[in-house]
Amino acid sequence: MEGGWSGSGGLLLCLTASLLLQGRTNTFTINCSGFDRHGVDPLAFRTAFKQKNFRPVINYSIPTQVNISFTLSAILEVDAQLQLLTSFMWLDLIWNNPFISWDPGECGHINKLTVTTENLWLPDIFIVESMDVDHTMEGLSAYVTSDGHIVYSKPMRVTSICRLDIFYFPFDQQNCTFTFSSFLYTVENVLLGMEKEVWEIVDTSRDFVSTHGQWELLGIDKANPKLSMGSNIYDQIMFYVAIRRKSRRYVINLLMPSSFLMVIDAFSFFLPAESESRAPFKITLLLGYNVFLLMMNKLLPPSGTPLISIYFALCLSLMVVSLLETIFITYLLHLATTQPPPMPRWLHSLLLYCTGPKILCPAALWKENVGPVLTPTHLPGLTEPRGLVGENLEPREEDLNGGSGMTKTQLTDLWVQFSHMMDTFLFRLYLLLLASTIITVIVLWSS
Repeated sequence: MEGGWSGSGGLLLCLTASLLLQGRTNTFTINCSGFDRHGVDPLAFRTAFKQKNFRPVINYSIPTQVNISFTLSAILEVDAQLQLLTSFMWLDLIWNNPFISWDPGECGHINKLTVTTENLWLPDIFIVESMDVDHTMEGLSAYVTSDGHIVYSKPMRVTSICRLDIFYFPFDQQNCTFTFSSFLYTVENVLLGMEKEVWEIVDTSRDFVSTHGQWELLGIDKANPKLSMGSNIYDQIMFYVAIRRKSRRYVINLLMPSSFLMVIDAFSFFLPAESESRAPFKITLLLGYNVFLLMMNKLLPPSGTPLISIYFALCLSLMVVSLLETIFITYLLHLATTQPPPMPRWLHSLLLYCTGPKILCPAALWKENVGPVLTPTHLPGLTEPRGLVGENLEPREEDLNGGSGMTKTQLTDLWVQFSHMMDTFLFRLYLLLLASTIITVIVLWSS
């Protein structure tokens, strides 16, 4: 009796289990008859919706594959002081729910439906670099296909950490990362994949970013690192986003006005050295450049020291040097016309070497007390040449002129000529410094 009972009991148990399994597998296919005539019946999804609190898998040892795709719509703000990048994107998450499926042929060829996210299990995918809470709008829906694929799209305003380098502003390029990972599920539960190729994401995002804001998208690369935290390993997808600032606005508002002022300052050297308007003109330019920097300061980054700030500082320094050069030349001319001091022998020799024929020997001329005649070509501003020597000086006048054998008029001519020579020399030195500054900055920006 016990043996018979145990045999019949075992058979009954097998039949019951097979019926239960058969009944459970039938719940995977939703009865969608009448959807095309009476609309979607919520009761048809009741069994699947009850599973929203659990990861939708038949075998819990098999991880859920979640595919990621996004569209970078706009770069809203780049905060160099806080090292933060604020962007706007559309994030797409795609995974499979085996408890939701129907036969499109029985439902008027309905292949896709929209379901509110409150009735679905959602993967907890987040951006590791994000420094803000994900304020996802409520009441969003997801597309559910007839074979159980769920496509969930949500807009995101992302404020993320990004190491920003503004040295090359306004021709700077920034490289930021977006790392997508699961907060709770390890690699045993959730694996991340790509729904689109990277070039497709780049092409779609580039069209949006190019029409919004002052940044353009250069490219996107990806990597698949693993994050280890203790004994847990999390799957990740890291996107390297390269962006470049649109520099046209800054070239027009910053570089061009500064260049114009520097060109005017360089041309101011062509004003006569004896003119009393050169120094006031340079002072006016210097004040105008300072006003320009104060007005354009809001266009510069609030922190850091970009190359353009160094360039502006160098231009301002050159304008100050230009003004000091004018003051120095004005002082020399004033000294030459009021009380010219005796000219040192080495300076007189240098002046003769620079203005006269190269065959002259200034030292011998000093010894023989003979000097060449300075023509108006050698001495700007004079209409008649004056001899340097050959006049008999009174002993008192010769003592006043340092015993050089020159009259006061001759010394005045020499000092005026020396002032013009120094003016030409300092002007060429100024142009050399200005060209060196511009070339150095251009080379650094182009690199």
